[in-house]
Amino acid sequence: MTFSRHPAFLPRAAMLSPILLAMLAACGGSDDDAVPPNQPLALTIAHINDHHSNLDAFKDQVMNIGGVDTQVELGGFARVTNAFKAYAGRDDVLKLHAGDANTGTLYYTLFKGKADAELMNTVCFDAMAVGNHEFDDGDGQLKSFIDALRAGACKTPVIAANIHPQVGTPLAPKAADDYLKPYTIKTIKGVPVGIVGITVKGKTQNSSSPLPTTAFDDEAVAAQRSIDQLKAQGVKHIVLLTHQGYDADKALAAKLTDVDAIIGGDSHTLLGDFGALGSGYASSGAYPTQAVNKDGKPVCIGQAWEYSKAIGELRVSFNDQGEVTACAGQASLLIGDSFKRKNADGAWVAVDAATQQQIATAVAANKSLKMLAADAAAASVLKGYSGQVDEMKKLPIGTASDALCLVRTPGESTNRSAGVAGCENAHQLARGSDAAQVVAAAFLNASLRADIAIQNAGGVRVPIKAGTITMGDAFTVLPFTNVLVELPLTGAQVAAVLEDAVSNYLDAGQSTGGGHPYAAGLRWRLDMSKAKGQRFTQIEVKDRKTGNWSAIDPARSYIVATNDFIAKGQDGYASFKPIYDSGNYVNNYLLYTQTFVDYIRTKGTVGRPAAGDYSHQAVVTKEGKALP
Repeated sequence: MTFSRHPAFLPRAAMLSPILLAMLAACGGSDDDAVPPNQPLALTIAHINDHHSNLDAFKDQVMNIGGVDTQVELGGFARVTNAFKAYAGRDDVLKLHAGDANTGTLYYTLFKGKADAELMNTVCFDAMAVGNHEFDDGDGQLKSFIDALRAGACKTPVIAANIHPQVGTPLAPKAADDYLKPYTIKTIKGVPVGIVGITVKGKTQNSSSPLPTTAFDDEAVAAQRSIDQLKAQGVKHIVLLTHQGYDADKALAAKLTDVDAIIGGDSHTLLGDFGALGSGYASSGAYPTQAVNKDGKPVCIGQAWEYSKAIGELRVSFNDQGEVTACAGQASLLIGDSFKRKNADGAWVAVDAATQQQIATAVAANKSLKMLAADAAAASVLKGYSGQVDEMKKLPIGTASDALCLVRTPGESTNRSAGVAGCENAHQLARGSDAAQVVAAAFLNASLRADIAIQNAGGVRVPIKAGTITMGDAFTVLPFTNVLVELPLTGAQVAAVLEDAVSNYLDAGQSTGGGHPYAAGLRWRLDMSKAKGQRFTQIEVKDRKTGNWSAIDPARSYIVATNDFIAKGQDGYASFKPIYDSGNYVNNYLLYTQTFVDYIRTKGTVGRPAAGDYSHQAVVTKEGKALP
């Protein structure tokens, strides 16, 4: 897309006299100690986000290629590395990571970010934003991760303009910016480009574990402060590298002056046209998305889905005044060159040579796909870690009779279970997350006292395919170190907890639906178009002995089993917090992943709950649409 100039929006520098410009150049301040001469610039930004320790490829993912459903191998960090190597030798490219490198698989459970850092160093990113999950194990763990990034030759800058660790703490042993800089400046074709890091404030404080002494600024205030500092140094081209979500990026653009592009993460958003690949690859908007900043000038926004599955390429053109004149680009899914299709018996089999060539031709014509081999050097690095992970992953613990689809908020635009057979439209159904339902059932099974169990959507990380469930699957579904606790709540407090959790993202914008509640032994009707306090109706509790459902009693006391993370009031569960803080709870000291493992082992085979046992019995979206 291209944009026309408007005289009212000429940058202030264009109005300065030649004498004053010469004086500014003499004063210096940019990375070249001089204000560079004005010149047009064509900038390419290659980027990923939210890889969440997903270093292996996803096998047997279904896509429609050439009009036929086809199984492919999708992503994998060694394939990501190869995608970035396509830019080698070019002097017009920025390589960016928009945060949440950590947490999500056994690679993090076993190696605590070291494996992620070493794989990232096969790319050599020009900058990385801090994701909220970088703080899951506290400031000390984030320091260790950054140390691992620095151990290689890349020395990737980790940037966060709105995070201020206290001097004397792990991230600031001697100075506040020892580990986190507000921005970095890269020179592209002789022109300085400023990259400002922004991390979501509320979600990181409420949903992760930063030290209480680590301060977080408002995202817009910190972004504008850094932009102004860069402009004062003569930097006219500004990119925000954010970890706060797609909707927040669009809103932030309108609040700021002098921002040109935003590369984001956190919401795991797929942008672009992927409709031809099947309904499972739903997009949340255009790539790039066009917004307008406070100056009335264009801002180009990009995000590249999740889990080492995709790479984004944003191309931004500037005129000689530093104004954006066009932005274009594409997010592409990264696939291998091995394909399967169904035979006459309906079984998936490897395709023959002729079909292989037909598929390769169709892929080459589809800009939303890149067919790449895994980079050999990156694959070698990964092999050093994968052996230990593979041994643990192999242990079978049970079977899934159905695909257990992953959804955060029923009705959300992006399908988090894309490519999993049986989950093609799961995100548009009222029942929501099968996986979260089964996790809640595992909690209830593990707690002999509990009447009901509640689990937050964001604590469940991936869908589960039909078939064998392994130990690796369990630790990928539930990768955190939460434990099971039991709290006494009145029926009225249970209703308040549900309202709080949904209000946290609908009204306060504090997460991207990660706090959305799922439950076992508890069901409701939800209307997100209504105001807080009116969204949950017909709340019912299932008697564990009789199996009968009855309306929740506002005055009766119920025992609620949940994970200690939300029990502390995190992710918006404010009505839990005073109960937990008072000490009026029982800690079972059961790792929540272990309760899931034990449940599957006990059941042998797990499937989707009966229709009447889903926590969501009916859902109306915030736009007023009733979901099927």
